[in-house]
Amino acid sequence: MRSKFMLCSVSIVAVAMVSYGADAVAVESEAKAATVAVAGEAQPVVEEAVAPVAVLVRPDDAAVKEAVDKGVAWLKRHQLENGSWSNPNYPGLTALGLWALVSNNREDMAAECQKAADFIAGFAQEDGGIYKPATAVRGSGGLSTYNTAICMTALHAYKKQAYTPMILKARTFVAGSQLEGDSGGAGGYGYEGINATSPMARDRADLSNTGWALTAMRLTQDLEDLRPAGEKKADVDWKAALAFVEKLQNRDEEDSANFGGFGYEAGGSRSGASEGSVNPVALRSFGSMTYAGLEAMIYAQVGRDDPRVRSAVAWAARHWSVNENPGMGSKGLFYYYTIMAKSLALAAGGDTIEREKGEPIAWKTELLVKLLKEQKGDGSWANSDNAFWEADPALVTAYALLTIGYIQGN
Repeated sequence: MRSKFMLCSVSIVAVAMVSYGADAVAVESEAKAATVAVAGEAQPVVEEAVAPVAVLVRPDDAAVKEAVDKGVAWLKRHQLENGSWSNPNYPGLTALGLWALVSNNREDMAAECQKAADFIAGFAQEDGGIYKPATAVRGSGGLSTYNTAICMTALHAYKKQAYTPMILKARTFVAGSQLEGDSGGAGGYGYEGINATSPMARDRADLSNTGWALTAMRLTQDLEDLRPAGEKKADVDWKAALAFVEKLQNRDEEDSANFGGFGYEAGGSRSGASEGSVNPVALRSFGSMTYAGLEAMIYAQVGRDDPRVRSAVAWAARHWSVNENPGMGSKGLFYYYTIMAKSLALAAGGDTIEREKGEPIAWKTELLVKLLKEQKGDGSWANSDNAFWEADPALVTAYALLTIGYIQGN
């Protein structure tokens, strides 16, 4: 049985490729009437404009700081007594909140951060994973790859020295969860470890789980030098991981809608397969998974000028949107924002990306404007579409704060 909560494995079903043309004109007309307060002045909000976007919001603007302060205050008010946010069966949810606070350098939240870290640490298992074992009841726990990867990364960002033994055990767990053999998923990661007995265990990998796992292993690799003498070091088989990720990128240059983008999984009900001009069956490219693939390639040490990276960034530019997750609509929208900001910060190396004709997209500006516009009056963020639990303000507020942190270079 699969949990509906996948900690944002958001490139799963239907596709509707983003079109510009008339839609862009309509959005541009609506944008003329919209405003956002920036440094005390009313400024026009421009979304989806094909022409170069004027710089309306900078990462260090007062309006951005105010939005972060309000979001942090909301998290403070809604942290449970045990230190968690949201569903306590998934420590990764609380870890996202902790990670968001740390990424925004909130020293004023020291007590709340420690409570969250204590809660997360309570889920450390004998196998090294950080998760709650699932029962046959939906929503009871499990998803050991997602939870362990996010928890170990958050603890590392928070106080890596204090949690080094736990993180090293988690690294061993994640390294041992990588799929092997001759299957199409070899090199990647699924919901659970390869030896898991969870009701949700499966023998195929997907790009969402793989992305979280590779991120965690790369960001915590500095601790390997602190392993006790004689203890075997743990790492990903990066060559195999990259080979898996490459399988999910559309490489058919004649398929302009999908070329350069990434799908969720090869085969299976959520591959989004479509007919390609070269390959008999090509994966549908999704916004969130294209950014996840981009991030995975960078962490696998593929250079920014590599054709695989350049074609992924080009796909992102062709299908640019802050109003929807391309191919998914409103589903997983705030995860899309988070992975977009992180991967473009890694791969683009600047504040803009370019469309095919050289027209710049001020991605940081557009994304900040959108986030300021979507923040609720109480300081939280939430998605009106509950797919992947994004109607949960604790989850989505963490995503929004993480996104702002990445834009600011934290």
